[in-house]
Amino acid sequence: MGLLGAHVSTAGGLHKAFERGAALGCQSMQIFVKSPNQWRGKVLTEPDVAQFKESHAANGEPVVAHAAYLINLASPKAQIHAASKAGLLDELTRVHRLGLGGLVLHPGGHLGEGVEVGIEQIARSLDEVMASPETGDARLLLENTAGQGTSIGARFEELAAIIELVDAKDRIGVCLDSCHAFSAGYALNTQDGYEAMFASFDESIGLERLEAVHINDSKHPLGSRKDRHANIGEGLIGEEFFARLLVDEKLTNLPLVLETPLGDDDLGHERDLDRLRSLLA
Repeated sequence: MGLLGAHVSTAGGLHKAFERGAALGCQSMQIFVKSPNQWRGKVLTEPDVAQFKESHAANGEPVVAHAAYLINLASPKAQIHAASKAGLLDELTRVHRLGLGGLVLHPGGHLGEGVEVGIEQIARSLDEVMASPETGDARLLLENTAGQGTSIGARFEELAAIIELVDAKDRIGVCLDSCHAFSAGYALNTQDGYEAMFASFDESIGLERLEAVHINDSKHPLGSRKDRHANIGEGLIGEEFFARLLVDEKLTNLPLVLETPLGDDDLGHERDLDRLRSLLA
């Protein structure tokens, strides 16, 4: 089975994520390496890096990062595009310094310029960022989208087209989000739809590029193209999908990370992990 985990807070220091992950019984984690809603982040010092790596070594679970939501590599607006490249360079450099498994990135939205134009711009931007020596060999994980607005990546073929154009293909993987896939029209809530989704992924991208999964239920129906996560079993995907996913040999040892609502008591991830584990009983 995959490695169950959650997106955890780094408040008080990046190394604090491991205490929170341990309290949840996480086998994998996702973190932000800087504020997801600001272009600039706090300087990452060598003591910060050393403390994080020490905690990581003591715990051992795979950790991926999620890029800031502001980044839009497909933006036709010069200022936003430049800021997006600079922001991605900063985050990918942090991921390299911290020794993380990859940086999950929403590809971006073309804002009316067209999918093909957006795909070309994303690929060229990724080339530019990954060519920077300070990013080392850090991996970048493109995330499928729900297809809201002009966002690129709702169809696996669009992610495949980006990868095909990128020079450093060996550094590109994919993070599959279940809520996004469902909202984009992949009927993963049925056995046939589940198998068809992975067959489509394999044909378009190749399962060998699947490196992480976001396990989120959906507040909106199949094909709605709306990105609203729901707690496990409380959305429209249903528990059967998650039960199927948890024992899928294709996902063995991959991070399966929750991004579900925490709720007013901040215990949403704890409840969702308990529910997922109960599906294995």
